[in-house]
Parts: sequence; C-alpha cells; structure tokens
Amino acid sequence: MGIFARLAQLIKSNLNDLISRSEDPEKMLNQIVIDMNNQLAEATKQVAVAIADEKRLAKLVEQEAANSTEWKRRAEMAIRAGNDELAREALARRKEHEQLRVGYDAQWTKQKVAVDQLKKALRALNSKIEEAKRKKNLLIAQKQRAEAQKAIHEAMGGLRDQSAFETFDRMADRIQRMEAEAEASAELAEQYSGDVLRSKFDELEVTQGADEDLASLKREMGLAPPVAAPPAAVRVAPPVAAAAEPAATSVEQSAAGLEQAEQDELAAALAELEAEEQGAQKRMKR
Repeated sequence: MGIFARLAQLIKSNLNDLISRSEDPEKMLNQIVIDMNNQLAEATKQVAVAIADEKRLAKLVEQEAANSTEWKRRAEMAIRAGNDELAREALARRKEHEQLRVGYDAQWTKQKVAVDQLKKALRALNSKIEEAKRKKNLLIAQKQRAEAQKAIHEAMGGLRDQSAFETFDRMADRIQRMEAEAEASAELAEQYSGDVLRSKFDELEVTQGADEDLASLKREMGLAPPVAAPPAAVRVAPPVAAAAEPAATSVEQSAAGLEQAEQDELAAALAELEAEEQGAQKRMKR
C-alpha cells in the first residue's frame, strides 16, 4: 500500500471518528423524523398526482363512451333519412371513439390499481413515521436517563475520595472546639464580673418556685395533705399602762436580733465571694 493510500485511509478514519463523536443521538433522531416527514409529504404529492391521473382517465372513458353513443345516434338518424353513405361514416367515427374508450378504460383500470397500491403504501409509510415518532420520544427518554445515571455514577466516583469527608469531620471538630472555648470564656467572664452571687440567688428563686409548683400539683392530685388553715385571729385587749414599757422593750430586742442576723448573713456571703475570687486568681497563676 502506497503512502498516499495510507494517508487517505488515515484521514478518512479520523474524519469518521470525529463525526461519530460529534453525533448527538437526540439531534439525529429529530433530524431523521424531519426527513421522514419530508419524504411523506413528497410521497403524498406523488399519490395525489396519480389520483388526478386516474380521475382524468375516468373522465376520458366517460367522454369517449358519450361520443360513441352520439355517433351511433347520428348513424341511426342518417339511416332514417335514407343516406346510407353518411350512416357508414357515422358508424366509422363511432368505432374510433369506441376503440378510444376501450383503450382509456384499460389505462384507467391499471391506474386505479396503481393508485390503490400507492394509497396503501402511503398509509404504511405514515404508520411507520408515527411509530418512529413514538419510539423517538422513548429513545430520547432512555438517553436522558442514561446521561443522568452516568452523571450520578461520576459524582459518586468523585465522592469516593475520603479527603472530602475527612475535611468535613475536621471542620465539625473545630466548630465544636470553638463552641466549647466560647462557653468557657463566658463562664470566666461571669466569675470575674461580680455576678456570681446574683446568679446564685436567681437559681435559688427558680428552684424554690419549682418546689412550690410541685407541692401545689401534688395537693391537686391528692398526693399531699392540704395546706393548713391559718389560725383564727384573737382579739387581745389593750394592755394596761403599767405593761406598755416591757412590751416596747421586747419589740426593740426582736428588731435588734433580726438586724444582727442580716449582718451575719451578708458577712458570710462576702466571705464566700472573696474565697471564690482568691481561688480563681490561684488557678489563673497556675
């Protein structure tokens, strides 16, 4: 094989491969259906021409039959008139029209058979084109599904790389660490802001309110004894003037005792706060 033949074969093979790779099945199917419709339109025109020829031949047959009948009538009229020579000419003309009628009738019969065959072929072609259209939609749907499956498999193949999942887990751990650090910073800020005592009292109030709600619900359910009725008020006669001074002294002593208890409680809370601050400073120094 010469070098030019090999070069031509190489070019031809590359062109065929390029064309094959450039073919889009969906576009090719659409173009094939368009070509089929064009062929159907052309075939319809040809069948219409054949039908027109058939009708024209049928009219010629009828016309020649009418001419033959007319020349027969004229021959009869010439015979009645006693003109045999004219009757012979009329009969000769009638014979010509009769021969033409027979010829046209034979052509019309053949044309009618051909038209029937063309109509049948046209119906078959139309049925095949409609079937091709339905198959085209099915094939396009299969092609789109195949492309979708291919894309999914390619995406899953890309996800098989564990680096993406490892990065995702690492970012999740980092976010959890940041959240824990933020909570620790908030706790330290609360300890050094002087609001520890307030938070303790707030927690005590919440706990006490919850205990009271629980006791009330138990009493409603009959699981706890009802609250005892307050004692009846007893009307006491006013003391005599001689006993007024000891009573006043007793009230002053009670008020002094309450004030001393409040001071002791405040001193204990301040001591607890100072102890917590000293402990926090020691932990920070460590």
